[in-house]
Amino acid sequence: MAVTTNKLNRYSVTKNEKSAELEQKLVKLEEDIRRLKIEFGIYFNGGTKRPPHESRGRVEAAIKRLADDRNLSYAQRYQFTSMVNQYTSYRELWRRQLKAKGEELI
Repeated sequence: MAVTTNKLNRYSVTKNEKSAELEQKLVKLEEDIRRLKIEFGIYFNGGTKRPPHESRGRVEAAIKRLADDRNLSYAQRYQFTSMVNQYTSYRELWRRQLKAKGEELI
């Protein structure tokens, strides 16, 4: 016997898929922020000569893409906002450290 799907079932499946995709994007953003913190730590301790501006640009682009997404649930929006707040505090710290070092955060 063939399984019939109706419009409501298809809508719930696509909504679940979108939710799972957004969860993956949030996990990737959290990982990217953690990796960027490590890269800046390596830079400030003298391990690299250039600050990780490319990685910072990728993180900020991902934040902008997720901020424009209207499909975030309340829980996902809360998680996203807390990650953005954490990134903002790190960015201020890095800006102050770069200023003390005599460089500018572009």
